[in-house]
Parts: sequence; C-alpha cells; structure tokens
Amino acid sequence: MAAHTGYSRAKFSSGWGSIAQGDRTCDLRNYILTRDLTKITRKSYDWCLVATGDLKDPYTGKLIHFVRGVKTSSAVQIDHVVALSNAWGTGAQRISETSRYQLANDPLNLLAVDGPTNSSKSDKDASLFLPRVGYQCKYVARQLAVKKRYKLWVTSPEKSAMLRVLSTCPKQNLP
Repeated sequence: MAAHTGYSRAKFSSGWGSIAQGDRTCDLRNYILTRDLTKITRKSYDWCLVATGDLKDPYTGKLIHFVRGVKTSSAVQIDHVVALSNAWGTGAQRISETSRYQLANDPLNLLAVDGPTNSSKSDKDASLFLPRVGYQCKYVARQLAVKKRYKLWVTSPEKSAMLRVLSTCPKQNLP
C-alpha cells in the first residue's frame, strides 16, 4: 500500500465539482447518478437532483433501487475508483492543486456503486480490493486509465494484482 503521509481529502477538493448537462450545470454526484443509473426520476423543484433510479452495481452485481433521502441515499455512493489517498501516495502529492481537484472530480474516476461495498473498499488499492470477478477487468482498466491520465504510479503489490486480473482479459482496453 502506498504511503499516505501528508494526505488529506481537502487537498483534492472541498466537495463535489459541477459539470454542464445540456443548458444546466449540475453537481457531479447527480451527474454520475444520471450516467450510471437507469429508470431515473428527478426532483420536481430541481432538475439536477436524481430522486430515484436503479443501479446494477458493478462491484457486487446486485440491483439497487436508489431513493434519495436522509436514510436511503447512502445505499448508492460515488466511488473514487482510484481512492484519493491511494492517488496521494502514488504521485498526486506532486501534482498541482488544480490537477488534484480535476482528479477528484473526473467522471472517469467516479462510479456509482453499492454504498456498503464502497465503505469497505475505503482507500484500498487493487492489491487489497477487487470487485466481483465479472467486473475486475473493467475496474483495473479504469484504474490504469486514471493513473495514466494523472501520471500516478502503481505500487508493486498493486501491479501484481492488476497483472493477475488483466491476464484473464488480454483484450481489455482502457476506457
């Protein structure tokens, strides 16, 4: 696992960035929910807010019925595929504050997933966390694409885990 010395989430972003959706600007959480969920309904008072939707969770394979609410929203969380603390320990401490903000808010690095699974993943890299077998190739390819984009490196244990996964899908492309 990469060293986390000096890491703080605040060094990446103070919260969700925003992104244009047509003629509107929405926060990234709702943008990712819109991208990753199906059967979406929106709040009547704010077009950007996803009220409900279905997620075929890439990490577990289960279907989650998302309902926005204090007690229910955590069922679907937005994961940083390359955890920010992992990014910090593999080179992000050397990139600009602007680049760290972009990394934290890059849709390539964000994925709607099962909340409890995301919580258990935490800041683990591929040597300590992999999703269900059917999604591992896409997951590792996405991590590598993010690391390449932000010039982050891969630790030795991470590399071993990634190579083990990618050996099962040699035609997997980076997103």
